Formats: sequence, structure tokens, C-alpha cells
Amino acid sequence: MHASSQPTPATDERPEPMVLQRQMLRALRSAGKRLKVADSLGTRLSGRELLIRILAARRVLERELDPTEKRVGVFLPPTAAAVVVNAALALSGRVAVNLNYTVSQPILDTCIRLAGLKHVISSPTFLKRVELDVGDTLLDAATLRKKLTLADRVVAAFQATVLPVGMLDSALGLDRIRPDDVLTVIFTSGSTGDPKGVVLSVKNVGSNVQAVDRLVHLSAGDVAVGSLPFFHSYGYMATLWVPLALEPACVYHVTPLDAQAIGNLAREHHATILMTTPTFLRTYIRRTPAEDFSSLEVVFASAERLPNEVREAFEKKFGVRPWEAYGATELSPLVAANVPPARHVPGRPVDAREGTVGRPIAGCHARISPRDANEPTDELPVGQEGLLWIRGPNVMQGYLDRPDLTERAIRDGWYCTGDVARLDADGFITITGRESRFSKIGGEMVPHVTVEEKLNDVLGATDGQLLAVVAAVRDPRKGERLVVLHLPMDKAPREVCQGLADAGLPNLWIPAPDSFSEIDEIPALGSGKLDLKKLTTIASERFGAEGTA
Repeated sequence: MHASSQPTPATDERPEPMVLQRQMLRALRSAGKRLKVADSLGTRLSGRELLIRILAARRVLERELDPTEKRVGVFLPPTAAAVVVNAALALSGRVAVNLNYTVSQPILDTCIRLAGLKHVISSPTFLKRVELDVGDTLLDAATLRKKLTLADRVVAAFQATVLPVGMLDSALGLDRIRPDDVLTVIFTSGSTGDPKGVVLSVKNVGSNVQAVDRLVHLSAGDVAVGSLPFFHSYGYMATLWVPLALEPACVYHVTPLDAQAIGNLAREHHATILMTTPTFLRTYIRRTPAEDFSSLEVVFASAERLPNEVREAFEKKFGVRPWEAYGATELSPLVAANVPPARHVPGRPVDAREGTVGRPIAGCHARISPRDANEPTDELPVGQEGLLWIRGPNVMQGYLDRPDLTERAIRDGWYCTGDVARLDADGFITITGRESRFSKIGGEMVPHVTVEEKLNDVLGATDGQLLAVVAAVRDPRKGERLVVLHLPMDKAPREVCQGLADAGLPNLWIPAPDSFSEIDEIPALGSGKLDLKKLTTIASERFGAEGTA
């Protein structure tokens, strides 16, 4: 038996592509006076109010932007204002490029240049806070608000509440939108190299929104916590377009790191859904009062591996167990997910399995090939570990202006994830590591993540804390050698190495005592994921060789 996913009938169904802009009009009009969006800045908007603001903002943007200006930068934290700007750009047929405000100035400049942006909608106050500059591309969001006329408000109110929705589609030109039209460009985090612009279509993101709805059966009673940035594909799809196109409300805070504010928001609005990363779950375990998350029913942790100790600690404190999902920016981003028991439909086959990232979403297929294969054609038998390839409506259109990279990543419709995984007989995917997080030492493949987990156990990490990380540098004798970058520790490296040996790690997998170096903080991206590029740089600087994280 080969390792292509064996989809259940529900998984293999291919629903009609969702045109998000048209679906948004219907969802917001249907919501009426019901709360749809709120944020920690004090904004509270019903579906009707949100739709009026979006339509009014669209009118202002149409006057301010050149008709030929297809891509527009957005440099705002997740708030009601950022939702309005993104939705208004989508309704005007433009491509929103949400820019990362946690990167360095040179990386930001590179992204603006690569996307060919003439304007970036932001706020001078926010730019000052993040200590970044968008130069003369700045289009001040406050100035745009001041250009809103009484006529804009009246026309928007009429369109949102009186005009039949089919006529509104025609008036806005939404009936001409095709599923393959570009919706957004999202730059990769740059965790393993320079950022690349990922071009996602209406169909790409729409297929993900439909998949989320089918997985967790969302309703008007659901309220999601929106703290993930929109420059991250996870936040863009799950906490921007899911609430815009479906029934749930969403409550926003500007950063996922502010555990107290997130907790207050969740408690005040009786949040039922939290979509975040394991890194941020650790923060909430330590700093959020248990009662703040008492209404949660569904918790997804994605973008990095979910350690079991984090799962256990979160459930012990808050009474709800986090479940793992899996994706990639190039895949819109969702590929697979476990369905939490609270949303399991009785009578359906098992749709959650701990230790896995779940089964592929609707219309999506997975295949495992040998790790040295450049094509997905050679399938490995079920249970064997290899390179994970994905095919489905969520596969990106390609990398912006980089057909060479696109051709390398996508073969005959299959996207190479770069992740090492295995499939079981029921189609569940287990991620065992990233191809870039293995080292070949003495002819043997050594997984950094496994060593890292044992290392943190020895150092006494609790609740999934990360006290040390593993990288590799070139070694003339063995090809590569492992190095450890760690926070201050009360054990000598020799003691730690002995602890790794006692834990059963093979000698080849244990870093040498002279391969430890203290750092002030674990390098992380704005999404909370480990910054592999920075990790490699630090390893290279400390150990005088070219590192491979």
C-alpha cells in the first residue's frame, strides 16, 4: 500500500470555489445587528456597521489610488481598522500586501521593492512604535479617514442595507471576479532565507475558509480571538477571512504576546475559538488567569510543532485541550488538522489523532516520496518516512516574479513542503522534522528537534519552554557537528551531555561540551516560530563555520 492520503468521502469532495468578496457581502448583511468585530482599542462593530465602513473605505481608496495600482501595502496590527482596509482593497479588486512589522528595515525595504508598492497604508504612530519606516510610500490611515465624506457614508449605508445583494455585486464588479484572480501576496517569514512573495488567489484562500468551516462547523455563536498578524498566512486566512466570509465574530488585539489583554478580550466576549501557535500557548499558560479562557471550545496550535507538555499544561489550567494543525504559506496555509472532540460529528470516522497534524482538508492530497527525490512520483509505502508533497486547491499560484523558484517548488501540481513526514493507513500525517533541521553526521541523519526536546528536558524546561536550541556547523571530520545555543543555565555543559546520554540519546546525537554557547534570548519570528535563519547566523558567528539550522 502506498502513502498517498486515503481520503474519506468528505475529504475528497471538491466544493465550488468560494468567491470571498461576494461571500463577505452576504455574511455581513446576514449578521445584521449582531456583533461581528471588536478590538482592544474599544471598537465594536455589528455586521451592518462593518459592511458600511468597508464600503465607505472602498470609495475613499478608489479616489486616492491610481486605477492601475494593483498591489497596495498594509502595515497595521490586527485591529478593526486593519480588517476594514483589507476588505476594502479586496472589494476594489486590488491585492493587499500585508507587510511584516517584526522584520529588520532592510528586509522591509526588500519586500516593498519586490512587490512594487507605490503606497503602504499605515500610521506614523505605529511606525514609530515598531521603529520602522516605509519611506515616501506612506498613506496615513488617519488621513484617509478624514477624507471620508457625508456622501461616502450615505452611499455606503444604502449599499449595505437597501440595495439587493445581487445588484451590489454588479455595482462593485464582483460578478467579474474569477477564482484564479490574485487576492493577496504574503511574504514568507524568511526563517530559512530571504523572504519570497507568495501569490495566493481567491480560490486558494477561499478553499481554506471552506475547509475550516467543514472541520469545526462554525456558527453565529462562535467568537474567535484574533491576535495573529495578517502578514502571517495563518492570521490572514483564519482570523481575517474566516470571520469576514462566515458566521463567527472575531475580537482583535494588536499582539499575541500580551497574555493579559488577550485573556480580558476572551473573557469579555465569551470567545469560543483560539487559533494560535505553541509559542503563544506557553505565554498564556504562564500569564493568563484560568477563568479568562473558560468559554473556549476549540484551540488550534499551528505554525510549529505542538509539544505534548504544552498540550497537557494548557488543558490542566484551562480545561480545553489544544489540537495540532499543519500548513505552509505556500498552501494558503492550511493542509491538515485534527478536529477537536467538541466539534466532532457523531457517526463520522475518527478525525483526530494525537501526535499527528490530522488528515488533509477537503480536496487536498498528501504524498510521501524518498527524501532525495525531486519529483513526487515515487511513493513510499504507508508508515515510511520521507518528503511530504501536497496537491489541492490551496497550492499557491507561485512565487512573485520568480518562475525559477516556483518550478522548483511545484511539480505537476504537487508542492514540495520541505518537511519530513509519514502517513498512516487512515491518512493522518505525522511531521517528523524539516529537511533543513537534520544533520548528516558520520553518515547518519540526526534530527535537531529530537535532540532539542531531550536537551530541554535535561535543563528542566516546563510547560514546553524553550531554554536551548540546536543548530549545526560544518565539520571537516564528520561533515557537520551539532551546536547548542542556550539561555543561562545552572548546569555545566558536561553535566548536560551526561544527561542526554542518560536519556538514551545515541553518542552521535550528543553535542560536545565545547559546542555550547549562551545567548540572551531564543531567536524567534513575529509568528512565534523559531527564526532558523538567525539561529544559523549566530551559530556561524559563535563557532566560526557556516551553520545549517
